[in-house]
Amino acid sequence: MKVIHLISGGDSGGAKTHVLSLLQNLNKTITAQLVCFRDGPFAEEARQMGIPTVICGGNNIPRLRRQLTDYIRQGGYQVIHCHGARANMVGALLRRSTGLPVVSTVHSDYKLDYMGRPLSRLTFGNINAWALRRLDYRIGVSDAMVDLLIDRGFAPDRFYAIYNGIDFTPAPDQGDRLPYLRSLGANVDEDSVVVGIAARLNPVKDMSTLIRGFAAAYAQCPRLRLVIAGDGEEREKLTALAKELGVEKQVTFAGWISGGMDRFYSALDVNALTSLSETFPYALTEGARFHLATVSTAVGGIPYLIDEDVNGYLFAPGDWQALGRRLAALGNDDGLRRRLGEKLYEKAFTQFSIQKTVDTQLHIYEEIIRRHSRPGAKRDGVVICGAYGRGNAGDDAILEAILQEMRAIDPDMPVLVLSKDPRATRLAYRVRSVSRMDIPAWRRAMRHAKLYINGGGSLIQDVTSRRSLWFYLHNIQSAKRCGCKVQMYGCGIGPVTRENHRKLAARVLNRYVDVITLREPDSQAELRAMGVTAPEILLTADPALTLRPASADETDSVLLRSGIPPQGRYICFALRRWKGFEEKAPLFGAAAKYAYETYGLTPVFTAVEKHQDPAASRLAARGLDIPHYFLDDAGGAGTIIGALSRMEVVVSMRLHALIFAAGQGIPLVGVVYDPKVSAFLRYIGQDLFTDLDALTEEALRAMIDQAAARTAHPGSQAAAVERLQAMERQNVEVARRLLDL
Repeated sequence: MKVIHLISGGDSGGAKTHVLSLLQNLNKTITAQLVCFRDGPFAEEARQMGIPTVICGGNNIPRLRRQLTDYIRQGGYQVIHCHGARANMVGALLRRSTGLPVVSTVHSDYKLDYMGRPLSRLTFGNINAWALRRLDYRIGVSDAMVDLLIDRGFAPDRFYAIYNGIDFTPAPDQGDRLPYLRSLGANVDEDSVVVGIAARLNPVKDMSTLIRGFAAAYAQCPRLRLVIAGDGEEREKLTALAKELGVEKQVTFAGWISGGMDRFYSALDVNALTSLSETFPYALTEGARFHLATVSTAVGGIPYLIDEDVNGYLFAPGDWQALGRRLAALGNDDGLRRRLGEKLYEKAFTQFSIQKTVDTQLHIYEEIIRRHSRPGAKRDGVVICGAYGRGNAGDDAILEAILQEMRAIDPDMPVLVLSKDPRATRLAYRVRSVSRMDIPAWRRAMRHAKLYINGGGSLIQDVTSRRSLWFYLHNIQSAKRCGCKVQMYGCGIGPVTRENHRKLAARVLNRYVDVITLREPDSQAELRAMGVTAPEILLTADPALTLRPASADETDSVLLRSGIPPQGRYICFALRRWKGFEEKAPLFGAAAKYAYETYGLTPVFTAVEKHQDPAASRLAARGLDIPHYFLDDAGGAGTIIGALSRMEVVVSMRLHALIFAAGQGIPLVGVVYDPKVSAFLRYIGQDLFTDLDALTEEALRAMIDQAAARTAHPGSQAAAVERLQAMERQNVEVARRLLDL
């Protein structure tokens, strides 16, 4: 593989470190040629690191384009990789002349790159914004940078994320820290707890917040000291602020550190960052290498490294009061600092090493080359439609599972999702998405797609809305008429209560659907009763059964943000407002108290639909005089599954809470408001359920008793779920067959 990298040659900071360390390591396995547009320290350092480097300068852009086109063709390069505004501009011009895919790594927010420099922002900033939109692919340094650019209208399926990785080879002993810190001017002794930061002193780093937070913390913990490594235009202002706040003797402005940063980080107790904007700063992984407790603003990709309260602390930009509280806590608790530092090191070592970065970059190149050489076809890809973008974790879990399975079939296949909130869908799944109401857009997509997927859930029903039924039937009809094959994917059917709706549904499904895969036998019986016989009908399972829980640290962080200790003993209640719920709500509160007093299980009221379920939770918990928690927003499917895996019993009205918990082997109690709930429980061989209308306090207590007794014998349920997961793979095989892959 041969890749040519273009860069101005005047870069510094994180971008410089990223490019040089990446190219040095890439050249161990591929040819990664560096082209700088000017000579200087950057190019010289690259040469010293053994990176093949050439200079191709000058301001004559047409001539530069011709020179590089010839050089690229003669060299047999396969990918053009750009870094920075000028390189992006040149790369945009090289796309047509070379015919090669062009990718840019976005190291920072291009709208903030020229903060405080209005003329540069007007020229270079606008040129960069223009060029970025004309490249084939973009790599964001962190998922947060990718999300930022997608939110600005960049194509979501042409993005990759990469993280700055470092070499975690243990550093040699750096010696006694006190002489070193004193050499920097710090007023320290053996008892000092030293907070440090390494950053430029410019507005985007927001050092004023750091000094204000430190002053607040120092008032509570006089052991604290602050050492700032770096320089810049705000130094005079920051020095004055430290004096104004009365901490000028405790704050040291060390300037730029010479001779490498290992000595600096080894001398610290706490690593801090207060930036208003970041991608994924080396300063935090460098600190993690030295096992430092860390407190940082929750910007850019930083929350992907720091799991709040688990391996570090996060705070909102500018919130110096929160920073002060965190620094004081760390200053006053030696054990807390050690614990957080060790946890951060463990995560950084496994997930953010330089080898991980190199492996990710190689995978990106392979995918770009593969996608670029993909043969053109009149029809290609999939359109997926379902109840997505509504804030319902169950419905969005279905989409997540279907997308995973489509990418397993063909990772380069174009996918378009119809969503109520296309922006949220684009950000969550990095997939093209249009509004369900944008009829011209999804009809255009259907005319080019091979397969239309009516995507899981109980879409063919008229209980919640007859307009919803009409919408999905109309889309099925439109897709077939536009030339797509049509699959209803791991779905439920019904209830369809009105006779005219049953006839309409049967007519559309018989005429326009190729294959229906069903998640439980009750739906199969409903189709037969409606007279649907023309499509191929297979009994499979819900796609959400294939999803896996988030990592233990991510799950811990989700629980801690809601004030829930991760290691407790819990019973979950996943409830929803439905006709008759208000009357029955006190029964759930009484059952929660019973479970706590009888089995020592603390109730956690968990929302699956974050916009609606919290109201049901609070209605059930009204007047509850025992410890209890509300998990109103557990995030995506992975973290919800992780949270449910910590429960000993799950009592649920929500189908997907039952599905998620079943996949983790958690004993279940179902309260049925819709036949789909009882249908699933019967399908996995569970008998602990009752209708909401028939619910009594005695019945709910009895089911909790039986579920609690099953915590020691989860085998039968686990076997049933494994069987369903195997059956679910038929959904994928049907899609593969319809796509002719």
